[in-house]
Amino acid sequence: MLDLLIKNGRVVDGTGNPWYFGDVGIKDGLIAATGRLDQESREVIDAEGKVIAPGFIDGHCHSDLLILDQPFSEVKMQQGVTTEVVGNCGLAPAPYLQKTREQLKSYVASVIGTTEWEWQWETVGEYIDVLSKSRPSENVATYVAHGALKISVMGFENRPATESELQDMKALLEEGMRAGALGLSIGLLYAPGSYTKREELAELCKVVAKYNGLLATHIRGEGNNLLSSVKEVIWIAEQSGVSLHVSHLKAAGAANWGEIEDAIGLIEDARSRGMDVTCDVYPYNAGSTMMTTILPPWALEGGIPAVLERLEDRSVRERIKRELRREQEDWDNLIHSTGWQSVYISAARTAEGRALEGKHMLEISEMMGKDPEDAMMELLIREGGNLSIVYFHMSEADVRKVIAYDKSLIASDSLGCVTGKPHPRSYGTFPKVFAKYVRDEKLLTLEQAVRKVSSFPASRFKLGKRGLLVPGYAADLVVFDPDTIRDTATYQEPIRFPDGISCTIVNGKVTVSGKRHTQERVGSFIPAQHHCVHDGCSRHI
Repeated sequence: MLDLLIKNGRVVDGTGNPWYFGDVGIKDGLIAATGRLDQESREVIDAEGKVIAPGFIDGHCHSDLLILDQPFSEVKMQQGVTTEVVGNCGLAPAPYLQKTREQLKSYVASVIGTTEWEWQWETVGEYIDVLSKSRPSENVATYVAHGALKISVMGFENRPATESELQDMKALLEEGMRAGALGLSIGLLYAPGSYTKREELAELCKVVAKYNGLLATHIRGEGNNLLSSVKEVIWIAEQSGVSLHVSHLKAAGAANWGEIEDAIGLIEDARSRGMDVTCDVYPYNAGSTMMTTILPPWALEGGIPAVLERLEDRSVRERIKRELRREQEDWDNLIHSTGWQSVYISAARTAEGRALEGKHMLEISEMMGKDPEDAMMELLIREGGNLSIVYFHMSEADVRKVIAYDKSLIASDSLGCVTGKPHPRSYGTFPKVFAKYVRDEKLLTLEQAVRKVSSFPASRFKLGKRGLLVPGYAADLVVFDPDTIRDTATYQEPIRFPDGISCTIVNGKVTVSGKRHTQERVGSFIPAQHHCVHDGCSRHI
C-alpha cells in the first residue's frame, strides 16, 4: 500500500521532457511509481487540472539563521520550495574562532540576519549539527563561505594572506567539505572578500577541486567591471580545476545594460574550452544587499565597528562623498550610474530607522535636510551599520535574457531578514517565474521552467536523488494550478504568500496544504554527493 497517491495531474517530471497525464505514488519518503497507477493508498490527492512537479530548489539564498528561528520555513514552502542552499556570497555563520565571533556576527547581520539561538557552533560541521537539531520543514544544503574563512584567520585586514594563514583557511575549508558542503562561495563585492587577489582564491579552490566541489561566486563587480569580473572568476576556476557557478548574473547600472550578452558570451567561451560554468538569476530588476556596499572598498577595512568609527571623521566623509560623485575604475560605483532614487531602505534596526522602510534615499535625504551621501552615512551610524536596502539597478530586457539562457537556473537570492519591507523575491520568486515568464510572456515553456527549479539545481549542486519524479528519488513535490499560480508580493507590500499552489510535499509528507502549514518538520541537511579524488582515494564524502 502506498502512503500517498497524487492522481490525475499533468506530470512535469523535471527532465524538460513534455508533461503527461498521470499519477505519482509515494512510499517511505520516496517516489514509488509514476504513470497510471491502480494501487491502494492511505492518502489520495486529486490533482485534476493541476501540475505535479518536483519540489522547487532555491539554489541561492541567505536563510542560514532564519531556518533556525523559523523552522517551518513558510516563506519558501508556500512557494513550493522544498530545498534551500545557504552559505552564499561568502556570507555564513560558520566557521569562526571565538575571538572573531562578534566580528562575523556584525559582518553578516544585514544579509543573513540574526538569530535567537546561541552561536554554539564554530565549524561548518557543528553548524550543520545545530541546523539538523532545529528540525526544519525543508531540506538544506550549504557552502563554505570565504568571508567567514577570511575573518576567522585574518579579520578585516586589507593585505594578502601569509602562507601560514592560507594553510589555516585551507584547513577550515577542508573541514567544511568533509562535513558535506557543496563547495566554496565567495563574495568579492564584500570586504574582506574584496581584498583577496585571484591567485589566493585559486589556491583555496584547489581544496574544493579535490572533492569535485563547486565555486559559487558573487563576482567583484556587476556594473562597469562586469566583464572583467566574470573573466576573473573564470581564470580562478581554470587555474584550480574547479567547477564554476556565477551567482545572480546581472548587468547593474544603466550605463552597463546590454553587456549581459557579452557576459553570457564569456561563459559560453569557457564552456567551449571544456570548462564547467553555469549561473543563476532571480526574476526581478532590483537587487537587495547591505547599505555598506555603497561605500568605497577602502572604507570597509576593519569590519563594521571600524567603518562606523571612520564615518564619524568629517574628512573621511568628505572623501567618501567625492568618490561617490564620480565614476570609479577599480570598483563599481553604482550610485553614479543609477542614482540615489533607486536605493530603498528595506530593513532597519531602530524604530527611527524602521519608519524609513520603503522610502528611497533621495526622499530620505530631503526629509533629513542633508545631501544623500551624508544622509546615508548618518543612517549607517544610527543603525550600527545594520541596514538592508533594495536597489533598482537592472533592466528587464537583461533579466529576460538570463532567464531564457539554458545554462541558468532560477534562485531567489532572498536575504535572511523577512521583516520590514524585504525584497518581494523572498515571498514571490518561484510563482512569479510561472506566472510572468511561462503563462503570460511565454519566455519559457512549463517544462523548461520546472527543470530550472528542480533537476538542474539538484544535479548542479550534487544533491543526490532529488529534483526528478523518478522511482527511488526523494518524494519532494509541489502541486500547483498553472492557470492561477502567481506572486502577490510587491515592493510596497512584500510580505504576502502566493496564490495557486495546492500543496508542498517534503520527503513524502504533505507539509503545506491549501496555504496551511501542517506542522510537519521532516526536512534534513543534504550533504553534497562529492567524490573524493585526491591521494589515490576513491570514495564518496
